[in-house]
Amino acid sequence: MVSSIALSAQEPVDFNHPRNEEISGFKLYPNPAFDDVVYITTTKNARKEVTVYDVFGEIVLTDRILNTSLDISRLVPGVYVLQVTEDGKTITRKLVVK
Repeated sequence: MVSSIALSAQEPVDFNHPRNEEISGFKLYPNPAFDDVVYITTTKNARKEVTVYDVFGEIVLTDRILNTSLDISRLVPGVYVLQVTEDGKTITRKLVVK
């Protein structure tokens, strides 16, 4: 007798209901971005580590911001994944640059 079990390691992500380890009050705007700056606000508005990935998973921008503005002037139009870490908590969102 042969039996097999398949397991998936992916969890569904519900962006409307953030998990507890995500950053409270996180907002990214404008999105889509038409200018050279996007704003990242949180409840604490503490120092943030920001990493931006392209569609191939390559890091195209890293920055440490003390305020709420992120300079994206080096990004060409396209779709990116933005990862923000603040006080040991991390959140990931899609960013569209027009």
